[in-house]
Amino acid sequence: MFDPKKLEQIAKQIHDSMPQPVKDLGSDVDQKVRQVIQGQLNKLDVVSREEFDVQTQVLLRTRQKLTEMEKKLADIEAKLGDKAAE
Repeated sequence: MFDPKKLEQIAKQIHDSMPQPVKDLGSDVDQKVRQVIQGQLNKLDVVSREEFDVQTQVLLRTRQKLTEMEKKLADIEAKLGDKAAE
């Protein structure tokens, strides 16, 4: 859901700021930091960029169809108006 590179960058920054004895614990610390960050990010009400882009495309197609339908409706109403005037 979130960019793994960004998560890794944040985890690395946190890891680099830790005292050396803590760093020596190795990959366990990295893994725990990533888990905590991922857990907190999952609590946020956000969508991934991919999901956002997909929904944007769906919205654009829907808007296009709506515009087409409005034009068709206007054409039908105009024809009905012409017949009623006769």
